Amino acid sequence: MATPKTVPHDASVVDFLNAVENPERKADAMKALDIMMEVTGEKPKMWGPSIVGFGSYHYVYASGREGDWPLTGFSPRKQALTLYIMAGFGHYDELMSRLGKHKTGKSCLYVKRLSDIDESVLRELIAASVDHMKSTYGQ
Repeated sequence: MATPKTVPHDASVVDFLNAVENPERKADAMKALDIMMEVTGEKPKMWGPSIVGFGSYHYVYASGREGDWPLTGFSPRKQALTLYIMAGFGHYDELMSRLGKHKTGKSCLYVKRLSDIDESVLRELIAASVDHMKSTYGQ
């Protein structure tokens, strides 16, 4: 079985974020760092080359494949700030309706800028997702 590329390591989160070229994206990433540290109570850790993760959980698929992944996290991508809401969005229709301008993937929340969304709703969403992941995966 292949070794996963996205694993936690000891690279500096602050150095990674300081290297973000777009000044607005860098500022949003620093704000996301503060929000996620406050909401999760976890220290940030680099996962792979470009994900800032908080906490972790262990998963095992029916196929036998297993691994570890952050409970939540983010990455300052070129197109958008990507926030990882690992519980997905299916149970959070009410929160999502109040969040503001965003797009979603399966577990990815894409925002062009944090000023486009309601920070208090984002905090609620992160907290709900982390609580769900902890209860689902016995953390």
